[in-house]
Amino acid sequence: MKSQDITAIITSFHSKEKIFNCLNSIGESIKVVVIENSNDQLLKKEISSKYNNVDCILSKENLGYGAGNNLGLSKVDTNYALIINPDVILKKDTLDKFFLAIKKVENFGIIAPLSKSEKYKNFNIDNDSSIKEVENVKGFAMFLNMKNLKKVNFFDENFFLYFEEIDLCKRLRNQNIKIYIDPSIEVSHLGGASHDIQINKPMELSRNWHWMWSTFYYHKKHFGYIQAFIRILPKLISSTLKFVIYMVIFNKFKSDIYKHRILGIINSVLLKKSWYRPKV
Repeated sequence: MKSQDITAIITSFHSKEKIFNCLNSIGESIKVVVIENSNDQLLKKEISSKYNNVDCILSKENLGYGAGNNLGLSKVDTNYALIINPDVILKKDTLDKFFLAIKKVENFGIIAPLSKSEKYKNFNIDNDSSIKEVENVKGFAMFLNMKNLKKVNFFDENFFLYFEEIDLCKRLRNQNIKIYIDPSIEVSHLGGASHDIQINKPMELSRNWHWMWSTFYYHKKHFGYIQAFIRILPKLISSTLKFVIYMVIFNKFKSDIYKHRILGIINSVLLKKSWYRPKV
């Protein structure tokens, strides 16, 4: 296995409950860069004491998924990189099977593994056993061809959360660089569980704000303002109605969620940056 020719990047945010299982599954055969989007000195000290192959970088502020990964990718000097979420666990043969996969394809930008917890549209894990070209992949685990990723300047840092990998895949395909899923490469992904459980509420509010903001921004970027507005308008109407309903029945948490959705839409439509950060 040419494991020395790949670097793993993990962007985390208060993920202590999950990240050590992830690091243990990677092992010590490759270099790992952890970007912790905080100033958690204790986490850095614990990681450094346990793993000789892991470089833990504290961003000291919450950079988000795209900018955090870009910081990690700036430290990569191998031909390939693996971006994984802290709640992902590799199988024993995950890396071996990636190096087998790159012998089957040319000019790839991304090869994604499968997880039984993730479903892809028009892709059946039980029926599709060979590597398959797709339009985009999910960002919980992605093998990157660094040579081709440099051609598109990696992630668009205007996204704080959501749509970053979809945007990346679209820009790669615009350069005729291919995206694949290989069902033979498997990982385990918990899904939506990268952070520690005690910050669930502020993280949920942040997710809803950024899901709406990023939805509009992505479609504006690639299809124009009018198409993006047409796309987001039903979500604005729906969120407003649900906000009112949950206010009337005194469900504060649900009303807060839809309030944050509305605010995410308004900020994006007004062309404001994705400034909102979880209050933790």
